[in-house]
Amino acid sequence: MSVSATSSTPSAYEMLREQYASRLPRSLEELAGPTAGTVDLPLHVVWSGRRSYGLSQPRSRMSLYRTVLAEGQQQDLIAFLDRSLLIAQWPILRTLISRPLRDAWENRFPELPTDKAATAA
Repeated sequence: MSVSATSSTPSAYEMLREQYASRLPRSLEELAGPTAGTVDLPLHVVWSGRRSYGLSQPRSRMSLYRTVLAEGQQQDLIAFLDRSLLIAQWPILRTLISRPLRDAWENRFPELPTDKAATAA
C-alpha cells in the first residue's frame, strides 16, 4: 500500500509574496523619497514606456508608486517612495497592485491603512 505525501511546494502566490517581502525596507521611516518635483526612474525599474513622473499630479504620483512597488528593489523603494505619501495613497494604491504585493506590504507594515472607503491624498 502506498501513501502519497502531501506536497509542501509553495503556491505561485506564496512565492511572489515572499519575493516582494524580501525587498521591503525594515521600516516605513526608511522611505525618504522626494515629495515634490519630477522623478525620473532608472531603466532597471522601468525598462519601457514612461520613465518621468510629476509628483504634483495625483495620477502621475500614483503611477510612479505603483511602478516602484512592483518593479523596484529595496534601494529603489527607499530612494523613490516617501512614507507620508505612501500612507496617504495606500487606500487606493492597494487596489491597483497585485494581491501578493499588497499582502507583503500590509503584513510587514500594519500602519498602512486598509480602509477601502478612504481617499488618497
